[in-house]
Amino acid sequence: MAFANKIGSLIKQVVYMKPSIYQAIRCMSSSKLFVGGLSYSTDDQTLREAFSGYGEVVEARVILDRETGRSRGFGFITFTSGEEASAAITAMDGKVLFY
Repeated sequence: MAFANKIGSLIKQVVYMKPSIYQAIRCMSSSKLFVGGLSYSTDDQTLREAFSGYGEVVEARVILDRETGRSRGFGFITFTSGEEASAAITAMDGKVLFY
């Protein structure tokens, strides 16, 4: 019963959470993050620089549209450890990138 209550409360939290307008960061694995809400002018290097203060960035990739070559507004960051990824989530969730 306690397990069912815990699952129910988690579902309520997810349903009622409002995603950040500017940036959505989701954990893909222990060290890989999904970053959404990026400006269309954000490139791989800018994304790497924005997150490098939280640990060693193995890869920073902004996803591009195949036909136009323009950013699709999201990307992925891979850190060397889960602790670095967690630090980045805590610090950058809801933040606006300025460059």
